[in-house]
Amino acid sequence: MAARPELKAPPEIFYDESEARKYTSSSRIIEIQAKLTGRALELLVLPDDGVPRLLLDIGCGSGLSGETLSENGHHWIGLDISQAMLDVALEREVEGDLLLGDMGQGLGLRPGLIDGAVSISAIQWLCNADKSSHEPRLRLKAFFCSLYRCLARGARAVLQVYPENLDQRQLILSFAMHAGFAGGVVVDYPHSTKMRKEYLVLTCGPPSLSAAVPRGKGEDGESCSDDESSGDEETQVCVSDRHRPKKKQKANRKVKGREWILKKKEQMRRKGNVVPPDTKYTGRKRKSRF
Repeated sequence: MAARPELKAPPEIFYDESEARKYTSSSRIIEIQAKLTGRALELLVLPDDGVPRLLLDIGCGSGLSGETLSENGHHWIGLDISQAMLDVALEREVEGDLLLGDMGQGLGLRPGLIDGAVSISAIQWLCNADKSSHEPRLRLKAFFCSLYRCLARGARAVLQVYPENLDQRQLILSFAMHAGFAGGVVVDYPHSTKMRKEYLVLTCGPPSLSAAVPRGKGEDGESCSDDESSGDEETQVCVSDRHRPKKKQKANRKVKGREWILKKKEQMRRKGNVVPPDTKYTGRKRKSRF
């Protein structure tokens, strides 16, 4: 089994000029990117009113996924950390606007600007510390908070991910939740080793009927729910937990009395500390009013 690209080198180094051209010229990669981006658009559930939307392609690479967005009549902005990938995109004269940047440092877009966001196989790169200054948790926080800000109210983000394990998936989910998103994970073909795909479907705003997580596709191409797959697929990202009141302190908390206070004061005296003298008021409970 081939090693995961994110384990070999940082993206800006792994996707050099040679790898960028190899990636873009692969007919297999082109087909996969088109299918995954088409499915992401499906999950975005954009209004079918014929009006082009402004979409954000996170980790756009050489613009393969952006081509699918253009074919569906939308405008898009692509962000990638690899200069070589963006150079290939420019050579291919893609229709989107391209930005060179690190999503782990935040997106830096105007609040409420974006009508929807997609990402194909990019978010898991944030879980790696490629530099001594990189802290995956801080990078995930910066990414999801900036993504939440730049999305229009009620807009969706569909992030196709390849988490290395359940812990990594839960780490990504937790930071999406803390940023304020509602939504969850959609798993297509959960019982297939080769065809299984995971999409993080997030809605900007509190949970609502429109924020309900769509059903994933099954082995036969029909929709299936997480209940039909393994139990670990039931994880949902919900913002409501962020607004729960703090737990009240227990009313039967043990109160430290006079004997305990005298004992502690004696211990302090033995250590040579200056301690106020004992009086009839030592350890006496103060009245609720003065």
